[in-house]
Amino acid sequence: MRIDRLLCHLRFVRTRSRATALVESGHLRRNGTRVARVSQPVEPGDVLTVPLGSRVALIEILSLPDRRGSPREAQACYRMLDPALDRKAQIPIGRTSDTP
Repeated sequence: MRIDRLLCHLRFVRTRSRATALVESGHLRRNGTRVARVSQPVEPGDVLTVPLGSRVALIEILSLPDRRGSPREAQACYRMLDPALDRKAQIPIGRTSDTP
């Protein structure tokens, strides 16, 4: 699966165009290597480093989703590797803590 589709299906971004902007910003990494293109393939077992506002999340891909489903379905497809990042404290990409 392409990384831009995966980010959208896992609900880290709302649209594929925002996923494209995230990849083009140069801050997204797959298995420690910077992702240079939006068509980069992602497989189960890959570890993504994703910027979330002012924090960075390490995410292991457990399975690839078939569609953009509910948040519960999306969370079943990955595992947070950083225990210090509490799920309640996560900030969605593209938003800051000051924005409602």
